[in-house]
Amino acid sequence: MGMPSVNISFSEKAAQIIKRGERGIVALILKEADVPATNPVTILNVSDIPDTLSAFNQEQIKLALMGYMNSPKKVIAYVVTEDYTPGLNYFELNRFDYLAIPTVQTDEKTSDIVTWVKVQREAGKKVKAVLPDTTGDHEGIINYTTAEVMNGANTYTTEQYCSRIAGLITGTPLTISCTYAPLSELTNCTKLKKSEMDGAIDAGKFIVYHDGEKVKVARGVNSLTTTSADKGNQFKKIKIVEAMDMIYDDITKTAQDSYLGKYLNTYDNKVLLMSAIGGYFEQLILDGILSTANIGIDIETQRAYLKSKGVATDDMSDDEIRVYDTDDKVFLKATVKILDAIEEISLPINI
Repeated sequence: MGMPSVNISFSEKAAQIIKRGERGIVALILKEADVPATNPVTILNVSDIPDTLSAFNQEQIKLALMGYMNSPKKVIAYVVTEDYTPGLNYFELNRFDYLAIPTVQTDEKTSDIVTWVKVQREAGKKVKAVLPDTTGDHEGIINYTTAEVMNGANTYTTEQYCSRIAGLITGTPLTISCTYAPLSELTNCTKLKKSEMDGAIDAGKFIVYHDGEKVKVARGVNSLTTTSADKGNQFKKIKIVEAMDMIYDDITKTAQDSYLGKYLNTYDNKVLLMSAIGGYFEQLILDGILSTANIGIDIETQRAYLKSKGVATDDMSDDEIRVYDTDDKVFLKATVKILDAIEEISLPINI
């Protein structure tokens, strides 16, 4: 008879996660004197870039398309004349991974974008933005701060190179990080001492540096610096946050499409859902994204819910709580360990 449909849906999501992690979507908001008839513009490769756009904006799209191990799946460029609001309204309703706006610092709108990203993430849309010199203190904001990078005679300021960084991160597979990713087109960049680079990374700054041979990313960190019990040091790493966001999106969307409203809220059907999510986790372990994972009924939360409904739970065992009718609510709890990339090597050599 085959697997129940909910299991199939989660299995398909697990099979797709590596591919989607390797080829994501970059969103750009670009300023032009006139908005093109087709807006936004979707670009899959360089040949799709409209020649009606300014040379500056064509260059921004090319930078985003460069990627890293892979090119982004596509770049979606929304063109505005002044106000960013139409572009933000569009991207609020359409999927993307990383946003960059090459004029955002000049227009003094970085704080507005930080607020927008935080609102989107709170609402469940796990988007990120690469912003210049922006102390966002948030896992959804990448604070790119290298003052200048050079490609031969061409020099890019911090805000002009955010599109490249967004494309690089988007083109990084979930199985590695963008730490030490080479930027092969660059010939030089603003120099920092080792202590200055360490301080910048600790302050949540994404920087690039010249190692004597090439320019490369120092470390794949976002702008988060203030940790808590809910957000520890792992939330500072772009790779870890990207995996968390992907898992959140997969479970949320697949449950909505294949489970919610389609099954009676019996204990057996809760077990079906847990089995499906557990199988999804197992595939991510096989793919090298997770090291361990488990899922089960959240007994404490379920007990508190039943108590709020007037059920006498004090003398009930955990097993009784586990199978009790919870109306239309399902209370689950999962613990996963996301595999990190090798970023530090300690090798004492005795002679």
